[in-house]
Amino acid sequence: MTDDETQSDIPTARMLSWSKNSAVYRLGRQMMTEKQLFDAIRKKATQKFDDISAAQAQAVAEFAVKFARDLGALNDVAYAEISTRAGVRGGKSHRTIAQRLSLKGIDRETAASALQATDDLFAAIVFARKRAFGPYRRVEADDKRRAKEMAAFARNGFGFELGRNVLQMSADEADAILESRRDSIF
Repeated sequence: MTDDETQSDIPTARMLSWSKNSAVYRLGRQMMTEKQLFDAIRKKATQKFDDISAAQAQAVAEFAVKFARDLGALNDVAYAEISTRAGVRGGKSHRTIAQRLSLKGIDRETAASALQATDDLFAAIVFARKRAFGPYRRVEADDKRRAKEMAAFARNGFGFELGRNVLQMSADEADAILESRRDSIF
C-alpha cells in the first residue's frame, strides 16, 4: 500500500470539522440513535465531498458519533426509554415499540430494559380511545364492525385476548384504568 492510498483513508480536517457541525445540527433538531446519526453523516458526507473514499466516510461518521456521545447529546438508553414511554402514551403495543426500536438501531438488551415499563393494557385502551373502538364506540357495533376492530388491534401488535377484553369494557372501566395507571406511564 502506498502513502497515497493510506492518506486517502484518513479524513481531512475540513471533513472532521464538517462532521462535528453536522452532528450538532442534526441532534439539535431531533433526538437520534447512534445508528441513525452514523448513517446520516456517512450518507451526507458522500454527497458533500466529491473525492471522499468509503473509508473516509466511515471514519467521518465514526468521529461524529464519538463526538456526540462525548458531548452527551447521543444516548441510546435514553432514546429507548423516551421512545417507549411515548409509544405507550400513543397507544402502541409492546411488539410495535420493540420493532421500531430495532429498526432505529437499538440493541436487544437496551430495548428489553426500556420495554420493561410498558403496559399493553394502558396502550390498548389509548388505542381504542383514539380510534373510537370498544368502550369509546359512538354507534352500536355489529359483527362486521367488531371484526374490523379486532383486526385493527391485531395489526397494531395487541394480542387477541387483550383486544377482546378492551372491546368488552365499559367507558367507565376503561377511563378508570387509564387514570389509575397514568402516573406509572408518565
